[in-house]
Amino acid sequence: MNVNPFLDPDRQAELYGRASRLARRSGALRRAKTGGRPVTETVVELATTHRAEIPGPPDLVVDIGCGRGSSSRVLAERLTPTRLLGIDAAPALIAAARERVGHVPGVQADFIRGDFHQLPLPKSSTALAVAAFCLYHSPGPHQAIAEIARILAPTGVAVLVTKALDSYSELDALVASAGLDPRAEQHESLYVSAHGGNLATLTKQAMEVVTVEHEEHRFTFDGHDHLAEYLATNPKYDFAPGLYGKSGALAAVLHEWLPDRPVTTTSVVTYVVARPYGGRT
Repeated sequence: MNVNPFLDPDRQAELYGRASRLARRSGALRRAKTGGRPVTETVVELATTHRAEIPGPPDLVVDIGCGRGSSSRVLAERLTPTRLLGIDAAPALIAAARERVGHVPGVQADFIRGDFHQLPLPKSSTALAVAAFCLYHSPGPHQAIAEIARILAPTGVAVLVTKALDSYSELDALVASAGLDPRAEQHESLYVSAHGGNLATLTKQAMEVVTVEHEEHRFTFDGHDHLAEYLATNPKYDFAPGLYGKSGALAAVLHEWLPDRPVTTTSVVTYVVARPYGGRT
């Protein structure tokens, strides 16, 4: 069995060495989205609700696995913390986040390279920690969650976000039927490490789980060309040489073997809100 690419250290440079790959992937998904609340807006709502008893804006918000900074900017603008710190392991993404977020009035925004198994922050220093769509990149997500618990202030809140194991499974069948990867439906889920079915259990090892929410997100790609933009950036599949990263070549194969039509797929997004054991919000 192939190593899960999200858990394979030898593939991290390929996957995150350039911000443009992640931009193409998220852009294709964003244009396809037809159902489900905006994730970062939902994180803001959950954080605001569960910090309601704490007066004033948070002192420090930490965006763990901040990527290109899309969520960081929303967190800064909507929550207006004294300081926002974005942390990611990929230098290219940190550079993109700095440029993307820029200056937010009243907020000191910083972005640093870091490992979420060893967060570069003191104990009990953080009012809000957000870890969205990053914990499944860890072979030991319980260690990352324990670090989040360590940095939370006694009145702090963590919002953790992940996807279901069977996310986008409809695409597996399509990729197999087109002959792009005949074993597409047998590959391990990219989200096996920390998914909607185990995230709350993992979190309870280090923090008190306050609430868990599941929401289906629906995506409709308008045809083969649009779908190929997403597939070209998806590391789950074993494409023939010359196809991975090549949306035009993938679209040509799809056009050859399957009727061109809209394709709908789903992913259940799970939100876990937690706080330190013995803490109070």
